[in-house]
Amino acid sequence: MDLFQAAVLGVLQGLTEFLPISSSAHLRIFPALFGWKDPGAAFTAVSQIGTEAAVILFFWRDLLRIGLMWLRSLFRPALRQSLDARMGWYILVGTLPIGVLGLLFEAQIDTVARDLRLIAGTLIGLGVVLFIADRTGRHHKRLEELTVRDALLYGLAQALALVPGVSRSGATISAGLALGYERATAARYAFLLAIPAVVTSGLYKLPDALAEGGAGLAPTLLATLLAFVTGYASIAWLLRFVSTHSYLPFVLYRVALGATVLAFVLFGGLEPLDVLVDAGPPR
Repeated sequence: MDLFQAAVLGVLQGLTEFLPISSSAHLRIFPALFGWKDPGAAFTAVSQIGTEAAVILFFWRDLLRIGLMWLRSLFRPALRQSLDARMGWYILVGTLPIGVLGLLFEAQIDTVARDLRLIAGTLIGLGVVLFIADRTGRHHKRLEELTVRDALLYGLAQALALVPGVSRSGATISAGLALGYERATAARYAFLLAIPAVVTSGLYKLPDALAEGGAGLAPTLLATLLAFVTGYASIAWLLRFVSTHSYLPFVLYRVALGATVLAFVLFGGLEPLDVLVDAGPPR
């Protein structure tokens, strides 16, 4: 991968990570459209560290408060019912499904899950799910009403994002809306929940991205840096947007993009699965 491609993909990663339109799908689709080699799951995972760094910077006060209260509550039972202490546990519980399933299906995620036909289908299918959840959700529950059950359901939804095209934020936001949470609350918790999973996955996949046959050190670093810069702006914009608007524009975009990709594949414009993938060596 050259630096120009890395720059384009880094900006694309930052712009799409927090929008419910699937950054991993875009990092698979756009290289295919331009005739570039598939950057692979390892490159995608590492570049997402940049966007999660943006989340950490954006929510650093919340994260510091949650972390400190959670640690204090381990030794002071009276603090365990506070929202911040509970949030620490909720984030840990919500991270378990994607961690377990990611390890179990790592080989499939790196290979067959990157089939453009599957990605097109998940873009359309989860777009419909997001539409239904947004239209039927009651939008009245706030973060203070989060429970262990809801945190686990959020986590199971997040695990669906192991398949490109689902969208981590799209799946978790859809779960939050279906559970009755406010639009901004669903998005906010989705961002916080993603931090452990994305950072851990990125570090785990880092050797593959830097190994011979992977994307390489300089392209990976550049993409991660640009993902951080554009991702920070994307968070602020989305939280403002969803506080006063529905998710319908994202639904329409997902369906249109999925249908376009499917048409290109069916009529011979794109190969559904690129055999030349910068995924690094097998483990």
